[in-house]
Amino acid sequence: MKASKLKDKMTLHPIMTLIILIGITMVISCILSLMGIQAIQYKINPNSLEYSTDLLKVENVLSFSGLKYIFSSTVANFVAFTPLSSLIILLIGIGVMEKSGFLKTALSLLTKKMKKNTVTFLIVFISVIGSFMGDLSYVIFIPLSALVFLYGKRNPLIGIIASFAGLTCGSGLSFLITSIDSSLISTTILGAKILDPSFRFATISLIFIMFVAIITVSIAITAITEHYTVSKLDKYEIPETEIEELKTTRKETKGLLFSGIAGVIYVLFFLYQIIPNAPLGGNLLDYSQDFYIDKLFSYNSFFSNGFVFVVTMFFVILGFFYGIGAKTIKNNKDFVDTLGHSLDGTGKTLVLIFFASAFISIFRYSNIGNVLVANLTTLIINLKFTGIPLITILFFTSALSTLLVPSSISKWTIMAPVIVPTLMTSGITPEFAQVIFRFGECMTMGLTPLMAYFVIYLAMIDKYNTSEKPIPLFKSLKYQIPYSIICGGILLLILIVWYIIGLPIGINGSSIL
Repeated sequence: MKASKLKDKMTLHPIMTLIILIGITMVISCILSLMGIQAIQYKINPNSLEYSTDLLKVENVLSFSGLKYIFSSTVANFVAFTPLSSLIILLIGIGVMEKSGFLKTALSLLTKKMKKNTVTFLIVFISVIGSFMGDLSYVIFIPLSALVFLYGKRNPLIGIIASFAGLTCGSGLSFLITSIDSSLISTTILGAKILDPSFRFATISLIFIMFVAIITVSIAITAITEHYTVSKLDKYEIPETEIEELKTTRKETKGLLFSGIAGVIYVLFFLYQIIPNAPLGGNLLDYSQDFYIDKLFSYNSFFSNGFVFVVTMFFVILGFFYGIGAKTIKNNKDFVDTLGHSLDGTGKTLVLIFFASAFISIFRYSNIGNVLVANLTTLIINLKFTGIPLITILFFTSALSTLLVPSSISKWTIMAPVIVPTLMTSGITPEFAQVIFRFGECMTMGLTPLMAYFVIYLAMIDKYNTSEKPIPLFKSLKYQIPYSIICGGILLLILIVWYIIGLPIGINGSSIL
């Protein structure tokens, strides 16, 4: 009994763990800097197609300039930390839907006659394919998945863990070319032109292998969730307000009708505004871009810049019109109360996000991750592997690099200029090289607190944790390990089988030159 109490007292809250990780990062950066750890990064001039090199060094965070960076930029980094603003704004919309009763009615009806496995699969599948929305998918799907399970009378932690696994293990999987893929393609093309100046990357050249990977990973995550994760979580006591069976009255039906009509009108309006060159439409696109996905999600796109607000307003409209129809919103005070509902008790979440933003910015400043990626890239070249061994080493290099550099674009910018030509020399296409890289990322994206949206996962776990003791950061990571291992194994197997058989990876796309 005494040992158990002592263990409870020693349980670290994720906030304390982040503070410790900041200290460890500072010490390690100092040691590596004093040791002179560095790496060579190869770059390609897009005009002359000639190589140049940059020397990457580890920055000492404990130096005067490092400490100056911490004191001068921590507040600015917190304010500019995208998960912070995205979460706060979207919680307003979710709060309106929840407080008005829309979510309880809609989700209860949706899950009432569905099998548990079916609900889990749908949550996972939507999360896996949600990568086309970019990082915003973490802020939308994780909170909503928790509520789907809560109103389905199951532990909301199951929904949080399964959704996060789907989002991370599916981060590099997409039927469509995403905005991230578009940036990666540009870098891949540049690397390929070293050996083939006429190389072109077809936008649908990855669709076959992606389709198989998405379905397989979704099934695997569902199976792991139902047969492993559920048994590892403590019993969840459903709040008394959610125990009683929902009875759909005329008011609830009227509310759903009102919200449905308003929601459809809103969606149709915005869909019309993202149709290129439509009469009086297409106003939310960036026409300076070539690919449609870039027109939609480029930095200068009105749709991209306002996407969080677009989604929030959709949620507000659904909740508001449901409340009007169901008479749960009778006056402006009721409506204002719904706006702040989900923000109640978010103080600890804000502190968590503050230290997460500080940890990420300090680690990036240290440059430890980029130096590691550059050295691993050099290692791949020096090993002179071919065929399956080369595919395997690139896969695991991508997986290992993701732990310290979650940004796909940052890693591929370092790797692609030499990796793509190396694989082409071994008879592997540039398209397949990018697929290997993306599949490797999927294995470990959910295992690194350096991924900015990992803090959303931590915050939601903390919110729905009914135990008196906090769930430690590393326990939250531990929940994701089975998904990482099994999905990583599946994706590597798909790559190897595809390479051996020589199947096309998409339309006008192959694995072998």
